[in-house]
Amino acid sequence: MNIIEKAIEVAAKAHEGQVRKLSAVPYITHPFTVGMILQQAGYSDEIISAGILHDTVEDTELTHADIENMFGKEVATLVAGATEPEKAVPWEERKEHTIEILQTASKDICVVVCADKIHNLRTMKYEIGIKGDNIWERFARGKDKQEWYYREVLKNISNKLEGEPLLEQLKHEFEAVFR
Repeated sequence: MNIIEKAIEVAAKAHEGQVRKLSAVPYITHPFTVGMILQQAGYSDEIISAGILHDTVEDTELTHADIENMFGKEVATLVAGATEPEKAVPWEERKEHTIEILQTASKDICVVVCADKIHNLRTMKYEIGIKGDNIWERFARGKDKQEWYYREVLKNISNKLEGEPLLEQLKHEFEAVFR
């Protein structure tokens, strides 16, 4: 089994039974799509695998040590760079942590985060098309706070990802949701 197949299997088991925010859509569709975005953009198997695993430590019982034992230091480092603090930490602090990490993060970590945010924004855009601005009610923080967060992420990864097609996709999705 190659590393991507192993990441798919591990993530599917880890996220079993979880659903996307206030929907019946299985959660695993998100990390799988993040991996597909990275694969379509031509990134390495390790980066694709990290994209598939990016929420496992944050949202499941798996630990960073588990990821490193199963996938090696490179994938574990990428997953760690895309992991927010635990949910007990207030939303603003978790988001500020991510923004701060991205200021000094490696290009590869920024690529994984970029693909994650592309899919999140695509999902928001789709939901806006169906439900209109009512979608913002499902977030603990409304549209203004979400826009602030995505704008700061975009700002902090722009220098490292200049010229990368994924950065252009992120900019496009940001504009589609927040303009």
